[in-house]
Amino acid sequence: MPKLDTVVRDAPHGAALVDFEAQLEAFRTLFRKVEAASLDPVRSRDFIHRLMKEL
Repeated sequence: MPKLDTVVRDAPHGAALVDFEAQLEAFRTLFRKVEAASLDPVRSRDFIHRLMKEL
């Protein structure tokens, strides 16, 4: 993953650009956690198919 140098946060009052290094590091950490918890494309597809069968 390329190093993030900016983040755009959407909020009810509009978008905010984040480019402060400490805040960016917090977003990088959060992104790594989300990425680690995510399923790969094949497992994600299989999971969705199983859910569809249960409905």
